[in-house]
Amino acid sequence: MASSMRSLFSDHSRYVESFRRFLSNSTEHQCMQEFMDEKLPGIIARIGDTKPELKILSVGGGAGEIDLQILSKIQAQYPGIHIKNEVVEPSAEQIAKYKELVAKTSNLENIKFAWHKETSSEYQHRVTEKKEHQKWNFIHMIQVVECLTDQLNLSKDLRSHSRQHGIHMGWRQNWPEHECLFSYTGTSGWYKLWKKYESRLPRNDLCQYVTSSDLTQILDNLRIRYTCSDLLSTMDISDCFIEGNENGDLLLDFLTETCNFNTTAPMTLKAEIMQDLQEPEFSVKKDGKIFFNNNLSFIVVEA
Repeated sequence: MASSMRSLFSDHSRYVESFRRFLSNSTEHQCMQEFMDEKLPGIIARIGDTKPELKILSVGGGAGEIDLQILSKIQAQYPGIHIKNEVVEPSAEQIAKYKELVAKTSNLENIKFAWHKETSSEYQHRVTEKKEHQKWNFIHMIQVVECLTDQLNLSKDLRSHSRQHGIHMGWRQNWPEHECLFSYTGTSGWYKLWKKYESRLPRNDLCQYVTSSDLTQILDNLRIRYTCSDLLSTMDISDCFIEGNENGDLLLDFLTETCNFNTTAPMTLKAEIMQDLQEPEFSVKKDGKIFFNNNLSFIVVEA
């Protein structure tokens, strides 16, 4: 690996922008919306309707768009109930956007928000050190990109502090836990790309890429009941093959988790990856465009 290559996570602003481009060019949020509309109401119905207040924990709440959708579903299920919504998010920029969104959104009068600028690991360490554990009715992790080891530890910790009938929910790529998880399938282009090139791309030392198969194995080992379903998703990576295209460069950064991959990767590595991204194992070609396999699985686990 060339010494000039570095993890995308070393440049927060570029990571945020590349992630934004990923969302704009993929159907991942549409998949999430489908989940919200069709599956989430049935899941939150299990929380219980005899409580005066529901306590929600959002780990990796980002700018709040998905969080507020989740909260609206909870409000619809339990009209008038008081909700305490705590958010763990390491980005001050994202927290600021979240607060702005809350300020301009109506019908949130019965929701009390609290934000914590920290990673999931920092959150876990803080509440453990200060013995600030709470009992949560609903825990979700959305777009969390952190380490398998840290997420396993956090999962075990949060499980012990979720209330009876509580639900944990999460999705995205590298974290292995929670009561309702979204992860890439073992047949997705992501999994194949990571497995083939992980030793040649910059990564955080403890980070491990996992798929739904890895998650269900963990749950099986813990003897936890769950259901697993797949959602079809794609990502338009056509711009990646246009030299000098800014959108394509940012998408390549996100795909490889490498900051400025197009200008820092060795020519041989870049050539191999660009060729693979066009192969049927990773993508499909349709109407002159190239669509990367972004298939997801969601796992619903009883607390």
